[in-house]
Amino acid sequence: MSSSTLEPLIDKNFLVIAHRGASKYAPENTMAAFKLAHKMKADMIELDVQLSKDGMPVVFHDAKLDRHSNGKGLVSSFLIDELHQLDAGNWFSIEHKGEKIPSLEQVLKWASGKIMVNIEIKKESVGDLVEGGVEEKVIELVQKTGMEKNVIISSFDYRAIERIKTIEPKVLTGLLYHKKSSSKRGPEKLLRDYRADYFHCSRSEMNKKWRAQLNEFGKRYLIYTVNKKKQMEKWIEMGAYGIFSDKPDLLREVADQYLSKSA
Repeated sequence: MSSSTLEPLIDKNFLVIAHRGASKYAPENTMAAFKLAHKMKADMIELDVQLSKDGMPVVFHDAKLDRHSNGKGLVSSFLIDELHQLDAGNWFSIEHKGEKIPSLEQVLKWASGKIMVNIEIKKESVGDLVEGGVEEKVIELVQKTGMEKNVIISSFDYRAIERIKTIEPKVLTGLLYHKKSSSKRGPEKLLRDYRADYFHCSRSEMNKKWRAQLNEFGKRYLIYTVNKKKQMEKWIEMGAYGIFSDKPDLLREVADQYLSKSA
């Protein structure tokens, strides 16, 4: 099944985004969490990408393996084949024992034609060189799997956002707001400076001034991480283009109710 069966990302009115998959119900950043998010009718899964020792994009959040696998030490200290042998599910529950750390290629091949993907490039993997860097490798896999119209690539490292647009201008990017890196610049200035398509920030960071600025600029924003019904209703009402949630089933229900009322 090709990604052409999916509605292009730019045509969506609102995105239900499963934060690291359906991470309330399955171990984060695993195929179990992603498949469950798809079953729960999320529009998009969000995942974290960093590089293995042999330079392969793998899906894992922390720089260290200790918290969410039975491995010890940095992800970047292990070859991809070694990472695939680790257990990334038993920490969550015995039912998920044996769940593996997936590669980005594995996830994108599965997602193609099924669900959109927000790829967050972790700061740990962003180096000084563009050639052969994580940005080039991520774009290559996005193109290989035909997901160009169904991904947002985001990062807290603004260099990565800038490089993605240089490598492939058509791929959509989301600038993850980082106060220190922003040097007092607001959303509009940041999106202009790094040619980003979307502004991502936490619900505690977004304010009335920023919303007005983004509306005037004609740019959309995405909010993380929202797990309570009232907060979901609030942000949909206030015009968020997407919400990241550990509970995509609840967000789907809330979004459908709101969208049916406003239709």
